[in-house]
Amino acid sequence: MGAAREHDAPLRPLEGVRVVEFSQMVMGPSCGLILADLGADVIKVEPIKGDRTRSFKGPAAGFFATYCRNKRSIALDTSTAQGQKVARRLIARSDVLIENFRPGLMKRIGLDYESVAAFAPQLIYCSLKGYLPGPYENRLALDEVVQMMGGLAYMTGLPDRPMRAGASVNDIMGGMFGVIAIQAALAERQRTGRGRYVQSALYENNVFLMAQAMMYEVVTGQPSIPYSIKDSPWPVYDLFDTKDGSKLFVTIVGEEQWVAFCRAFERTEWLDDPRFATAQGRVDHRGWLIPEIAAIFRTWARDDLAAVLERLELPYAPVNKPGDLFDDPHLNASGGLTEIRMPDGRRAKTPVLPVSLDGQRLPNRYDPPDVGEHTRDVLAEIGLLPDEIAMLEADGTISPVKPPG
Repeated sequence: MGAAREHDAPLRPLEGVRVVEFSQMVMGPSCGLILADLGADVIKVEPIKGDRTRSFKGPAAGFFATYCRNKRSIALDTSTAQGQKVARRLIARSDVLIENFRPGLMKRIGLDYESVAAFAPQLIYCSLKGYLPGPYENRLALDEVVQMMGGLAYMTGLPDRPMRAGASVNDIMGGMFGVIAIQAALAERQRTGRGRYVQSALYENNVFLMAQAMMYEVVTGQPSIPYSIKDSPWPVYDLFDTKDGSKLFVTIVGEEQWVAFCRAFERTEWLDDPRFATAQGRVDHRGWLIPEIAAIFRTWARDDLAAVLERLELPYAPVNKPGDLFDDPHLNASGGLTEIRMPDGRRAKTPVLPVSLDGQRLPNRYDPPDVGEHTRDVLAEIGLLPDEIAMLEADGTISPVKPPG
């Protein structure tokens, strides 16, 4: 059983909101995770054998553990008439439904928006897809697909070698925009009593990310340039080598920052150099300036240089790998990481939502659940009697615990 961690004053701004989640992979589960972390009762409806991300290997091995804390699980066979009846009963007693299955699947099992709205007009129904309604709406999509067609891979890679971003940015942000729409619809329902059909999509999310680059082309009349080769619009905004073989990304963009840098590193003559009198002048002469600064930084060990930059209040960053973040002092001191039980029983740290409420971070209350861990509890809450639950278990419609093997 997943361990519960109740805190003295738990932060649950969405307490009392019941969400039924029909989802898999990243987009739907991330939407449910945000709602769950904010205190909603998120009930994840899994197949009898469990969500397929539970058994993923390789780069996707952490999907389930990452996106399923603070949720309850029921295992339900929605391919059968009896399973669909149970699903409808649960939906009718919920506030929000999330689904991110391929177009048409929910309609085939009678749980599409039109069917559900007929018996649950108060429900907020959120569909998370590859594309919003339009010519592409029936296409299947993945994060990498929309990064390619939406310009993000071009802006990330080299001009002749597009490259996806190193995280599922559209899945996660698409789920986040789903939450924004859900919360807006819940606020509206307080006035009207009616639900809404809200949608979020990978492709449109990616296009939103490209707004800056699109508007650059409008304003300048020039094509956007990938970040891998574009000239910096800032005087110093670069990655530098240090004496011990490490790297630091350092920025010096404001006038006060420039003065502080020159004085601290004994280059006060640069303050009187007419080439560097303005920020634009420093940008125009980056070809001379950046190698000079690089030569200075190569004489410093990374930690010593970082200490000086910290004192000068210059933005800087080491180049970390994902695994380095487990030991990040800021994350550990500020509650940015929480501990969960992994599906294999190990304990591990994972990031919490990047927000705080009254200075408090949103904690892990419940570990990622076992398959069907809460089936009996949830069905009892929606009015099924013990004999009815036992019959559903006997005919294979539900599975209250993780199936053998």
